[in-house]
Amino acid sequence: MEMATTTFHSSTSSSFSIPNPRTNTLSSSLPLSKQLFGFTFPSSSTAKTSTLRLLSRNPSAFAPTPIKCSVSEATEAAAPVEKKKLKRRSDIRNIAIVAHVDHGKTTLVDSMLRQAKVFRDNQVVQERIMDSNDIERERGITILSKNTSITYKDSKINIIDTPGHSDFGGEVERILNMVEGILLVVDSVEGPMPQTRFVLKKAVEFGHAVVVVVNKIDRPSAHPDFVINSTFELFIELNATDEQLLCFTVASKLYTYVKLISLQFSFWMRCDFQAIYASGIKGKAGLSADNLSDDLGPLFEAIMRCIPGPAIEEGPLQMLATNIEYDEHKGRIAIGRLHAGALRKGMDVRVCTSEDSCRFAKVSELFVYEKFIRVPVDSVEAGDICAVCGINDIQIGETIADKTHGKPLPAIRVEEPTVKMAFAINTSPFVGREGKYVTSRNLRDRLSRELERNLAMRVEDGETADTFIVSGRGTLHITILIENMRREGYEFMVGPPKVINKRVNDKLLEPCEIATVEVPEEHMGAVVELLGKRRGHMSEGTNILKYKIPTRGLLGLRNAILTASRGTAILNTIFDSYGPWGGDMSTRDLGSLVAFEGGTSTSYALASSQDRGQLFIGPGVDVYKGQIVGIHQRPGDLSLNVCKKKAATNIRSNKEQSVILDTPLDYSLDDCIEYIQEDELVEVTPSSIRMCKNPKFSKKSSR
Repeated sequence: MEMATTTFHSSTSSSFSIPNPRTNTLSSSLPLSKQLFGFTFPSSSTAKTSTLRLLSRNPSAFAPTPIKCSVSEATEAAAPVEKKKLKRRSDIRNIAIVAHVDHGKTTLVDSMLRQAKVFRDNQVVQERIMDSNDIERERGITILSKNTSITYKDSKINIIDTPGHSDFGGEVERILNMVEGILLVVDSVEGPMPQTRFVLKKAVEFGHAVVVVVNKIDRPSAHPDFVINSTFELFIELNATDEQLLCFTVASKLYTYVKLISLQFSFWMRCDFQAIYASGIKGKAGLSADNLSDDLGPLFEAIMRCIPGPAIEEGPLQMLATNIEYDEHKGRIAIGRLHAGALRKGMDVRVCTSEDSCRFAKVSELFVYEKFIRVPVDSVEAGDICAVCGINDIQIGETIADKTHGKPLPAIRVEEPTVKMAFAINTSPFVGREGKYVTSRNLRDRLSRELERNLAMRVEDGETADTFIVSGRGTLHITILIENMRREGYEFMVGPPKVINKRVNDKLLEPCEIATVEVPEEHMGAVVELLGKRRGHMSEGTNILKYKIPTRGLLGLRNAILTASRGTAILNTIFDSYGPWGGDMSTRDLGSLVAFEGGTSTSYALASSQDRGQLFIGPGVDVYKGQIVGIHQRPGDLSLNVCKKKAATNIRSNKEQSVILDTPLDYSLDDCIEYIQEDELVEVTPSSIRMCKNPKFSKKSSR
């Protein structure tokens, strides 16, 4: 055996050794801050010359084949200790695929399904088949999690596709209760982004195994080494365990330099870990960035080797309802993983919310996920993911347990909402023209149904009987609900988004988020000035700006940044924590153009109105008194008549006066919600989206 020795000079002296990082030998006598990856550091008070001794490791540990994942090793090592309580199924893997927005997660799932022969060779399959919702396809993001499964070498792999936007983090938190590991997909150009940090943090808290996949490796500007180093640093920041740190995945060795900091000194150590490189759209994966296989075989092997099988508790039936679906014929369907026991069709069960709150029910039908469909079965063993029918009042977070000896599992906990909006019935003159459901009873029933499957959302009664306060994880979280409702035929009004503050120890706290802005250097000054006005504090600044900013400062920020950067900036945000109230801020400098007369807009009136600002409407559009028809070019609102017609006279003219109108601004639902202020509302109907002044505020001002 050889031994490498490195000497460090400081004011005191001692020596310490670093064992094999593949072994989990943390010293319990030392503080946690003095231990990292199984390395033990000395106390600075007893060290004058520090000697680092790197013990030699077994050469077979570095052999390219066979390679063992550290999570698998830890599981095998821990097996004798928990042998009496837990056992693992080797024929099933439950995984969730998580990633930041647009890092290729759903496309990668498509390739995995095709190569697992889920579809026939002659079957026509659309792209991003897991994005089955119309809004998901239009926006190009995943909103709802979906279950599917594939078979690889006689083993079943349950795959759950999860949302990539931070506003739908509640969906991700629920899904992590069903799996033993995650596939963390990272773009080969962008590297770890805010949502990458969020989902990885949750996976680390659950103690799940993590397999990192560097996707889109075929992009010309890909730099995989930077992505691997950035992801590894993220693991360290989130206090990942030794097993999670060393189990990036199985592949050929990749050497990197990891900076280890202990007390008063730092040193660089050469550490080995691995990564899977993939091109989701081409369906290829490999052990190195320059040598991809013709298929996703290396990725499947990594899943089987690094993700442990589900742990099964010995005891009576226990299943946590993690998701809810609805079928017109079968009613409510509960989806979750069986933690213990066995579930059979026609079985009498107990549904528990707590020790003192239980009721009895009967399972009418039982399904498991095979390929891309639900397949009926007679029984399901512990460890598998299944769908249960027959319990019509089942709620997310409840436990389906044994009728006699069943006990509830810990409830699902998600982070609290940070933004709220007011929903009210439509009170405009155009009410009932386009919508099917317009009453407060319709609105209340729809919001109540949303609460059944959306754990991160809250609904409370407002100031009046026809007003409801809806709270969510962000404006996008609530906007998706609004868009779904208008497509279902609902007609209502929504107020501007407001942040949810807290008061702790007589101090007012507000939610703060980490905003990451990628902007070209020539537009950086305008973006920095804009973020500074909104109480943002810069933590990093290169071509990628990183700010800690109050959530209320992000309301309406996206469009303002795009304007300041000529459409070149990319903004990503993630919730950080509650911080002290940052003071008053102005989120909009310009006022609105408001119609003071109803009717149909004319070209004659719009020609003079467009000199006062930018318009939202063109000629021939029906408007009503109080409707916002444009953006004033100065602070403060301006009332004008966009329905005025040219006066008819008996004087002959040689030719009609030609009118040239500017193209009106086309604001989407998201843009309208970002635009409105405290005294303004958005009118939402199945066919139109309008903005108007809140009549309650106009009455107060008139008094």
